[in-house]
Amino acid sequence: MAFFVEVGLLLMVLPWSGFWERNYFAQAWPAIGALATNNFARGAISGLGLVNLVAGFAELVPVFAGRPRHDVPIGDGADTQVGS
Repeated sequence: MAFFVEVGLLLMVLPWSGFWERNYFAQAWPAIGALATNNFARGAISGLGLVNLVAGFAELVPVFAGRPRHDVPIGDGADTQVGS
């Protein structure tokens, strides 16, 4: 449940941080570096993060939502005392 929220937050924030531009793959392969620094690719990855975030919150709603009460009435409501 919380996994989707965590991944969603990371995917939304990480593409716009400095860490994204200084990773091993971006420096080892220039083609991946050019793709990783492209704003459209960053936006797409952030969009996936948003989808994960929504999915995570959708899974957490039943956990925090109120449960329906199933009260069972005791007796029929009539006077049950004998011999008054």
